[in-house]
Amino acid sequence: MSKIAKESILLLSLFLIAATVQFFAQSLPMALCFYFLPTLYSAYYFGRRHATLTAFACVFMVVLMDFLNNLLPTHKVLYLPGERLFNFAIWAGVLAVVGYVMGTLYERKEAMTTDIRDSFSGLLLVLQHFMANEKLGTGESQHVVGVATKMAETMGLGSDRIELLRSAVLLRDLSKLGISNDILYKAADMSREEVVASFRKPRKADARTQAAGNSMRRVIPIIVAQQIVQEQGARSVNVPIEAHILAVADAYQTLTSGSSGKVLSPRQAEEEIMAGAGQKFHAGVVEALAKILNGRAEGAGA
Repeated sequence: MSKIAKESILLLSLFLIAATVQFFAQSLPMALCFYFLPTLYSAYYFGRRHATLTAFACVFMVVLMDFLNNLLPTHKVLYLPGERLFNFAIWAGVLAVVGYVMGTLYERKEAMTTDIRDSFSGLLLVLQHFMANEKLGTGESQHVVGVATKMAETMGLGSDRIELLRSAVLLRDLSKLGISNDILYKAADMSREEVVASFRKPRKADARTQAAGNSMRRVIPIIVAQQIVQEQGARSVNVPIEAHILAVADAYQTLTSGSSGKVLSPRQAEEEIMAGAGQKFHAGVVEALAKILNGRAEGAGA
C-alpha cells in the first residue's frame, strides 16, 4: 500500500470517527477514546512526527465539533462546558504523549532493523570478497567473471555496472556456503515478486539503493533476471542486459570446461552459442562474445 493511500485512510478515519461519536456515542470519555486509533495507526506506519501531528489533528477535530455543537445544539456528546475543559485538556495531553512515544518506538525499531540489515549486507560482502580472493580465485566462477567482464566492456557498460556484474556472479555462489537466495532477498529488503515487478516498471534509484551497504538491492535483480533468462531465453523482456551477459558467460564456461559432459574448444563453444543467438541467447551479447574470441585469435596469430 502506498503512502498516499495510507494517509488517505488516516484522514478518512478522522472524519468517520467524528461523525460516529457525534451521533452514537453516549458520553464524552467514550467518544474521545476513539481518537487513539488514528494516532496509533499514524505512529505505526509513519513515525513520531506524523503521529504527533495526528494527535493535534484529533484535538483540533474535537474543538471544531464543540464549536459546531454550540452553533447547532442537537446532540451534544462532543460539547465542552466549563467543568469538562480540564478533563479534555488531560486527554489532549495524554494523546499527544502517546503519539510521540509510540512514534519514537516505531522509529527506533526501524533504525534497529536498518542497522541489522546493513550489518548483514556487510557480512555478505565480506564473504563475497573472501570467495573471490580465496576459494574461487582460480575456479570456474572467476572464469565466468572474466568472460562476463570483457563482454560488458565490449558492449560499453560503465565501471559501476561491471562491478555489479562481478558481484552478481560471486553472490550466486554463496549458496555453496549454505546462504540461499531467500536470505539474500531479506538482506536486500526485497522479494522476488518485487524484483520481477521492477523489470516491468523500472524505478528510480532511491537512497537505500544507492547506499554502499545496500548495494545488493542492485545486484539481486541481476541474479533473479538471469534465472528468468535461463527459463525463457532471449525472449525474456525488460530484464537487465547484465542477466543476458551472465547467461552467455555461463554457457561458454560450461561448454569449454566439460561440465556438460564434453569439452569443446573455444571456437566450437562459440559456434554452438551463436547457433542459439536470438532464441536462447541475446544476439547482441553473442556478438560481443564473438568479438572477444576473434580478438584473442588475432592476438595469438600475431
